[in-house]
Amino acid sequence: MKELTCQKHLFSLPEEEVYINCAYQGPMLKTVEEAAIAELLKRRFPIDIQKDDFFEPAKKIKGLFSKLIGNPDADRVAVIPSASYGLAVAAANIDMSVRKNIIVAAEQFPSNFYCWDRLAKENGGQIITVSPTDENNRGKSWNEAILAAIDENTAVIAMANVHWADGTRFNLKAIGEKARSCGAKLVIDGTQSIGALPFNVEEIRPDALICAGYKWLMGPYGIGLAYFSETFDSGRPIEENWINRKDSDQFENLVNYEDQYQDKAARYNAGEHSNFIYLAMLTKSISQLIEWTPEGIQEYCRELTAPAIEELKAIGCIIEDEQYRAAHLFGIRLPEGSNVMEVKDALARKRIYVSIRGNAVRIAPHVYNDRSHMDKFVQALKEALT
Repeated sequence: MKELTCQKHLFSLPEEEVYINCAYQGPMLKTVEEAAIAELLKRRFPIDIQKDDFFEPAKKIKGLFSKLIGNPDADRVAVIPSASYGLAVAAANIDMSVRKNIIVAAEQFPSNFYCWDRLAKENGGQIITVSPTDENNRGKSWNEAILAAIDENTAVIAMANVHWADGTRFNLKAIGEKARSCGAKLVIDGTQSIGALPFNVEEIRPDALICAGYKWLMGPYGIGLAYFSETFDSGRPIEENWINRKDSDQFENLVNYEDQYQDKAARYNAGEHSNFIYLAMLTKSISQLIEWTPEGIQEYCRELTAPAIEELKAIGCIIEDEQYRAAHLFGIRLPEGSNVMEVKDALARKRIYVSIRGNAVRIAPHVYNDRSHMDKFVQALKEALT
């Protein structure tokens, strides 16, 4: 693995800003901006858009995403407009006639809760919300509690690879093994991890992996990607559009309605998923991520944040042990009596941008950050706490 150096020259971020908030939205690479402009200009004259443009860019992005997640079959990837769309597809095709429990992590992102809550209510089921049982060992106890909650009554475990609020890392391999042994489905929201944290479909074996494109995939807002295993090969999409039907590339025959869907995940492609501008942007961003590698990004963020973490622990901040947190996204719990919103405002006045999630200051660095950014953040945080 090639060691990464700071890549801020590839972005258009203002030099005076300290943006350590990629978990909020990923900034655009210059190449992504250029791709968007080129496609926008192409729209001036629609005749330049040919039939293949409706299919080939989507096929390419599915291949790139598959390479990023270690998926050997790109036909198992669908293009979706949002994480909530992909999660809705999964929920619409989960059978709860026998198994009545759905397991979620506490304070999970709302889009990965509401669809499951409705599914449970409509089927006389129950949401089991699992919290850490030991605040001094949050990550370890949280993983243990999730594993203990899975049993023969579990229909689905719906969770993330890392918790969106504080970066707690979940052992998906162990959770997936327990799920399969009990006959439960594993649906993963990879929005806050895919692109920055190594993930391999063949190792984790999820039933579905859903990912919005505008955070760690560093693409535009309004497009995402989803992997669906063979569990969903005969499922029903949540919308009926022309392009997810068999032989939809034969424009001259679209007047002849087709009952069959496209094979595998293609049946779940959203209407207008050929979005020329968004696909071009996401293609550039994922191509760059593949070049950097998620392993390289993790290592860069680990080395970048290590000195800051030690300084913050020394002044009483609580940060999860490295074994149970990601390097690209983690929460900082402040000393008792601190006001997290006042701290955020104090940081913003110095043009340092983070997020507050629950009672944690969430930071999310990337390869456009350097040591000076972390030094400014630590100094500003110390001043805000005094």
